[in-house]
Amino acid sequence: MPIRSFVRRSGRVTYSQRRAMEKLWPNYGIELNGELDLSTLFGRSTEKHLEIGFGNGDALIAMAESHPEHDYIGVDVYTPGIGHLLIKIEAAQLTNVKVIQADAVEVLRNNLPSSCLDAIYLFFPDPWPKKRHHKRRLIQSNFVNLLAKRIKPGGKLHLATDWENYAQHMLAVLEAEPEFINYTNGFSQRPSERPLTKFEQRGLRLGHGIWDLLYKRC
Repeated sequence: MPIRSFVRRSGRVTYSQRRAMEKLWPNYGIELNGELDLSTLFGRSTEKHLEIGFGNGDALIAMAESHPEHDYIGVDVYTPGIGHLLIKIEAAQLTNVKVIQADAVEVLRNNLPSSCLDAIYLFFPDPWPKKRHHKRRLIQSNFVNLLAKRIKPGGKLHLATDWENYAQHMLAVLEAEPEFINYTNGFSQRPSERPLTKFEQRGLRLGHGIWDLLYKRC
């Protein structure tokens, strides 16, 4: 059994989220059945961006609204967050966002072709802070190499965390991957295109540090 970076939990699904899954999923959800053709999926050929673990979808919505010329895919496993995102997509009448409910590792491995993405984002993944749980952290060498295979040459990988120990771990893993080049020789300032989420704003109020890492696929 592979080690998963998440623990499946039911969570409380509100009436509106449950209704969104029933009514809106056919419009915005992606059903997985083999390798995806992203241009056919969106009906156009343009930049394709993927966010892994989008939470309640705030950052994904903000990026899609700011860049209607690009297409965005969000992948997550938790139904409440997906339902929340579907409601926001419908409210904003966005046509450049699609959603996958699945393990991101399996999606990258089985459903996305090589060099199909212009950017991948991982904002504030679970840090698994206890040392005995570090093996569950998503950012590991095998996973980073898989990300590299799905990003086009010259494409971008952007990670962010508010957990310093995990930030150092991310940096070490990424610096060891020859397929990526660091934009800044270490941690980066938050670029203006990365939206501030409610989670991040709360952390900043509490005095938490934020670490961004920006890499280019070489």
